[in-house]
Amino acid sequence: MRQPQNFDSSGSIQTPIGPVSVFETDGAITNLFIGGQPADNAAPSPLIESALQQLADYFAGKRRDLSFDVRAVGTEFQEAVWGQIAKVPFGQTITYSQIAEAIGKPLAARAVGGAVGANPVPLVIGCHRVMGSSGRITGYSSGDGIPTKRWLLNHEGIESND
Repeated sequence: MRQPQNFDSSGSIQTPIGPVSVFETDGAITNLFIGGQPADNAAPSPLIESALQQLADYFAGKRRDLSFDVRAVGTEFQEAVWGQIAKVPFGQTITYSQIAEAIGKPLAARAVGGAVGANPVPLVIGCHRVMGSSGRITGYSSGDGIPTKRWLLNHEGIESND
């Protein structure tokens, strides 16, 4: 698991998809990792504590939206893709080609896939909600990959064509 080099605080919780770790830098969550080695929970900041509680509530089915401060830093293209994904509500999906159309790059569906995979804050920016044009699961770079994505989709009541 890649972890940020410089962060102010971190923490983890155990979930049905493995440990979920969050990392704070300069007052915002900058990275969220699913699986791998749990982050250090020593003296987490109030933001980390809030993020972990919201995540626990999400996994317990008590919450649909995660509303803590995040800062997802990437290229202009990546940030445009993440902006579109962030608009997709709990229980709904979008396709790579729909994102490409929405950002004015209709031929860039493959590049959208790369940006989706580079999302530094999955679950907050719900990249698990991005599907292939046929409604199939085409990949997932967090946790255990497709099994993790399938669990998240099922958790939100989303059926795939797999």
